[in-house]
Amino acid sequence: MIVTTTPRLIIRAFNGKDANALFDYLSSPRTPCFYDEKLNSLAEAVESVNKRALDPSQFAVCLKENDILIGHLFADNSEEPDQNTWSVGWHFNQRYEGQGFATESVMALFNYLFTEKNARRLYAYVEDYNLASQKLCARLHMRQEGCFKEFVTFIAENGEEQYDNTFVYALLKREWQAIG
Repeated sequence: MIVTTTPRLIIRAFNGKDANALFDYLSSPRTPCFYDEKLNSLAEAVESVNKRALDPSQFAVCLKENDILIGHLFADNSEEPDQNTWSVGWHFNQRYEGQGFATESVMALFNYLFTEKNARRLYAYVEDYNLASQKLCARLHMRQEGCFKEFVTFIAENGEEQYDNTFVYALLKREWQAIG
């Protein structure tokens, strides 16, 4: 199922052929917030793709020219007291960074959420060291609303607990419409 398209990308549900590409970038996640998604084998990638295919909060980002997975987006409102508030996020294969794919796909996701899902507010958590995602939030006109000190803990690659300071970025539908 295709959710939306852009000039260069297809944003769709995951399918079985995405396993190799997902394994490519989740076999060694670069940011701790994705360590729990780390894949250790292609078999795990197949299992992950099958789960993601059934999860309406997960979106595959693929090149339009060949339908190759280059990253994924997520958007969820299931745990929100206000069903018009959505938590959003993204993760891309580093081989495709610096080409504008994240901006293009997340803009399309925002348009989809605001128009098709009637979202009123979108927010994203971004670790204080994740400069690429902070810059993406700025390009998307999201405002930084605060910073939670030692908000989330992850088990780092060395096995020790790591507490991250986490920024909250948000955008309202009326703000998105105003930038046009």
